[in-house]
Amino acid sequence: MRGSPQQGRFDTEQIITMRPLAMLIGIVMGSAVSMSMGLAMTLAVFLMLPDQAARVGEELWPLARTLTAMLVLTAVAAASFYGELRDRRWRGLAHGALVAALAATAWLYWPRSRI
Repeated sequence: MRGSPQQGRFDTEQIITMRPLAMLIGIVMGSAVSMSMGLAMTLAVFLMLPDQAARVGEELWPLARTLTAMLVLTAVAAASFYGELRDRRWRGLAHGALVAALAATAWLYWPRSRI
């Protein structure tokens, strides 16, 4: 057995490095997944209330638009997370796409000032 932890030595192939960026991307990805799931469940409830269609009908389009934006953010964050964990060559592009998706989401949903 080569360099087991019980012998006080570690195989250099088994050393795990800390990845703070992966942790931050994981937080963004988890948040995007939870928002997507919450919006999808809300949409499902709205669609199951045909007798309330007149009341919730005007909310369906904004809800669907927001759900789509969150699903895109989730997919981009997942790609960025995977690229970071697996040290893929394209991870820099995925990180840039994640920053762009976060900026676009913030721009779309940040409250407008009424000056």
